[in-house]
Amino acid sequence: MKGTIDDLIHYRIDRAKDTMDDARILASNNKWNSAINRLYYAAYYAVMALLLKYGYKPATHNGAKSNFTQYFIKNQLIDLKYGKIYSQLFTMRQKGDYDDLFDFDQGKVEPYFEPVENLILEIEKLICAP
Repeated sequence: MKGTIDDLIHYRIDRAKDTMDDARILASNNKWNSAINRLYYAAYYAVMALLLKYGYKPATHNGAKSNFTQYFIKNQLIDLKYGKIYSQLFTMRQKGDYDDLFDFDQGKVEPYFEPVENLILEIEKLICAP
């Protein structure tokens, strides 16, 4: 079954929220590398929903980051701090997933929970705007 673009946008926002829940569960079990992965993906799904809403369809994670920065951060539709957070999460996720003998800790990961939640809310506002 194929849905509409609006169905996909709403699916991505729901996925962002579910993935935030996953990050909380992982953090509560001290799984910090996995938690940072889920925080990145929560932000990524929300960013993808926003990009889709405005007709952008990047094929890669790097493309999503570039489009988000170019069309929403530089145009001040989304606060610069969220662009920085998204970029940091992008790098941290790569490091946590692919670097050997490296582990994040609570102090490095916990500060990202509130900003990612706020980013999702900001994106929802833009998506719902007329």
